[in-house]
Amino acid sequence: MANQPSAAELARLEEELDPEMAFRKVPHGTALIVGGLLLALSAFHYYTAGFGLLRETTHRGIHLAFVLGLIFLVFSGRKSDAGTVHASTFWRPGGVPLHDWICAAAVAVSSLYVPYIFEDLVFRVGNPSTLDVVMGTITIVLMIEATRRAIGWGLPLIALFAMVYAIFGPWFPGIFLHPGATWSVLVNHLYLTSQGVYGVALGVVATYVFHFVLFGVLATRIGLGRLFLGVAAAVAGRFAGGPAKVSIFGSALFGMISGSSVANTVTVGSLTIPMMIRLGYQRHFAAAVESTAATGGQITPPIMGAAAFLMVEFLNLPYATIVIAAVIPAFMHFFGVLMQVHFEARRNGMRGMTDAEAPKLKEVFARDWPTIAPLFGLIVVLFTGYTPYLAAFWGITGCMLVGLAHYRAASALAFALAIGIAAPTEFLRVPGVNAAFTLAAFAVMAHGVLLKSAEGRKRVNDMVDAFILGAKYAIGVGAAAATVGIIVGVVTLTGVGFKISWIVTSLADQWAKGVLDLVPFLPFDVKTATLFFTLLLTGIVCILLGCGVPTTANYIIMVTVAAPALGMLGVNPLVAHFFVFYYGVLADVTPPVAIAAYAGASMAGADPFKTGNTAFRLALGKVLVPFVFVFSPSMLIMVPSFTWTELIGSTAACLASITLLSATFSGWLLAPLAMWERVILGIAALPLILATPTSVAIGLVLAAPVLLRQALARRAALMAA
Repeated sequence: MANQPSAAELARLEEELDPEMAFRKVPHGTALIVGGLLLALSAFHYYTAGFGLLRETTHRGIHLAFVLGLIFLVFSGRKSDAGTVHASTFWRPGGVPLHDWICAAAVAVSSLYVPYIFEDLVFRVGNPSTLDVVMGTITIVLMIEATRRAIGWGLPLIALFAMVYAIFGPWFPGIFLHPGATWSVLVNHLYLTSQGVYGVALGVVATYVFHFVLFGVLATRIGLGRLFLGVAAAVAGRFAGGPAKVSIFGSALFGMISGSSVANTVTVGSLTIPMMIRLGYQRHFAAAVESTAATGGQITPPIMGAAAFLMVEFLNLPYATIVIAAVIPAFMHFFGVLMQVHFEARRNGMRGMTDAEAPKLKEVFARDWPTIAPLFGLIVVLFTGYTPYLAAFWGITGCMLVGLAHYRAASALAFALAIGIAAPTEFLRVPGVNAAFTLAAFAVMAHGVLLKSAEGRKRVNDMVDAFILGAKYAIGVGAAAATVGIIVGVVTLTGVGFKISWIVTSLADQWAKGVLDLVPFLPFDVKTATLFFTLLLTGIVCILLGCGVPTTANYIIMVTVAAPALGMLGVNPLVAHFFVFYYGVLADVTPPVAIAAYAGASMAGADPFKTGNTAFRLALGKVLVPFVFVFSPSMLIMVPSFTWTELIGSTAACLASITLLSATFSGWLLAPLAMWERVILGIAALPLILATPTSVAIGLVLAAPVLLRQALARRAALMAA
């Protein structure tokens, strides 16, 4: 673990491998200006999280103005131009094209226009002035271009199609026919109401997501990621196929502070992928293991991905509820990857890490134990009933305290923070507590500067750089959230969401009746079969949509148009949202646009498409688990119908199904599997998904002969040894 790349090296790898991190290279003077704006954006969110949010529209407007304006400065219009540093000329002041400066200023002004006219907004909604329409047009057009620069063409094309549908409704056939809207009416709905650009999606990113992205960057910078990787290597490294298991365990831990699949892949994979290759794993398999495990970062509590915070708003539930509901499904994802890695290692006789390669757990904690305090403080605040953004504020403050002080001071300050936050919840209500800890953090920063020591300056520079980098990472998500507001606005304006839900459920019902007529002895009724086919169609659409759209946007779109279909079939809203969320995340390892898998393939020197196919196979836990918790909602714990009997039964059935399928794909269970055994185990695993007594009995009866033969083969191998 001594060869861990530096923060700068990891950042460079992310920029190379993730299209959303392909930042423009600019001269030093322009970099200072852009860096100052990024720092101001992070400082704004840090301050409002701890000392009070602004009025809703004002807060969202300031956030959007910063985000969209900065994208025109941070991202080039063409990706091929991003890595070139241009000299300053009249048409390219500061190395940035003049039209980008103009667009940045224009979109910042138009984004702030709605907060500016807020007092009169109630009189203008439904009756926009010419200036309102002009400002709305500027915002919408430049926002779509900013989103294209930051995340690619997928989401902007969907948004453009949605607007075409809204305007040309009378020309659409059949059920999709609607009266249509003029451009003025559409701009009014998307720009001046809370149903469009300034809607829930933008609000969640501006209120929650930005803060947790910033916390993740700071936590990684102070060494928490290094602690997690060290613990993973110390605990899992010595078992068969050690580096692969370190990859899984490390990604699970690192995923607690990073909601980015690519960032997780790069950080953990920079260590584990070369080790897996040296141990004997094929390059594409090593890359697939890391990228699949890394996608778990978006579903791993307590931070998770941006979509988890959107659930808070959509479902009106505490974030702690979402975190608890995610625990078992997240475990199942990593368990599925672990079982396939284990069987692969046993089949090929792979060793674990040697004592020289694996670190000692005691040494890992002795070096980095203070870095755990900010995460501990964040979790405590989350589970004591406070808002997620206040929890993020305390986590960020803790990171600053630990990151800015020398080792012993960091220890004392970290535990002072942790003990203080863990005190009775009224502690946080004491006037001046936020200010006291914030001032302490800045006092430590000032101390480092005043001492004029190289170490002090380095720590201060690291914190400032982390604030800048956190803003860079978050602006793409902010643009996507604003653009997806266009799609949501069109859905609410035209009612197309309910039409799509009706089409999906009707088609699923036809398929269900057809299958039961053909095979009448199947152990479920028409309603269950209809739900199964509805889930299948929804999952496929989520994966296909995710090929060109980020997870957050995918989740919002599918919740808007598909969750109602699941609700019509009696699925609990929390369960429906988790189903859509999980299948949206799968797109990161699903060809043809498996961004995390391709990042891993690039690091391993492997074939990208082969890596993507293997990664999707390794993600079988994430494929199966959503079906299990729909039919057995108690797996999510936080549902009204929760029972311990259903939880234990569904969890056991899911573990068994994942294990049998892992053996099927790997060709090993207790001993090598013949092809006929693999086929039988694969078939036996499927009924277990329903987790009913009848389906479980069918699965176990089918698997019994193979399990018996495997036990006998294992016994014979041990006796021969």
